[in-house]
Amino acid sequence: MKVILLCDVKGQGKKDQIVEVSDGYARNFLFPQKKAVMADAKATNELKNKEDAKQFRAREELRAAKELAAKIAGCELSIQMGHGADGRLYGSVTAKDIAEKLEAAIGMPVDKRKIQLKENVRAYGKYSVDYKLHPEVSATFTVLVHE
Repeated sequence: MKVILLCDVKGQGKKDQIVEVSDGYARNFLFPQKKAVMADAKATNELKNKEDAKQFRAREELRAAKELAAKIAGCELSIQMGHGADGRLYGSVTAKDIAEKLEAAIGMPVDKRKIQLKENVRAYGKYSVDYKLHPEVSATFTVLVHE
């Protein structure tokens, strides 16, 4: 009997897979515990539609990430920091500081956890920063730290 698994079943397969199992196993174990449904035309069509919707969402997320990356790429942010008598910064420039400036520059919310600093920003100068928008897309922009 062909069934569609509603959750991972050890020894049979993963969620949303169509597998062939014995009739008794399906009737006595999988169906009563709501771990599977019979793979009839309606259920198979629903599974196909669900998979298509999932792929569509993934394509839309990738497209949106690429658009935002194009907007961010080449952007130059300017951050003003105070310094002591020896010319060193008080503290350092954090991802939070950069996220706030980037949010103001592009007018969209920015997640500070996705900002990847190649090195700690503890001195004046120009720094290259990556913003990871999607597993496949990242944007690089410049941060200028000055007095």
